[in-house]
Amino acid sequence: MNRWALLRHEINNNQICDIHYDFLIENGKDCLTWKILNLPEIDGIAVDIKDHINHRLIWLSIESKVLSNNRGYVQRIDNGTFILLESNLNKERFSLSLKGNLINGVLKKNGNFCQLFSLNNQ
Repeated sequence: MNRWALLRHEINNNQICDIHYDFLIENGKDCLTWKILNLPEIDGIAVDIKDHINHRLIWLSIESKVLSNNRGYVQRIDNGTFILLESNLNKERFSLSLKGNLINGVLKKNGNFCQLFSLNNQ
């Protein structure tokens, strides 16, 4: 099954105050993962997206969790299934049709930028 998840990751301690989002897509044995500082709006401008270390598959089903070792708190924003709109998944450039509870659209990634389009404007 092709699953995805969008997680809000908040780190707030004496040394760091960081809020970002982790976008995960199932990739067999783990999840390809990217860090997004600002969420893209449907049919809006491109936003920065950065490669992040692959996450374990369990993160596709976790709703919220306090992380150990002062690594913060994670809250799932949305999740669902995806369809790859190309012949293979290239981590640098891809288009995915996302079907989630809140997000339904096409996510296009090109290098360090991504955009989210409504299904009508792809």
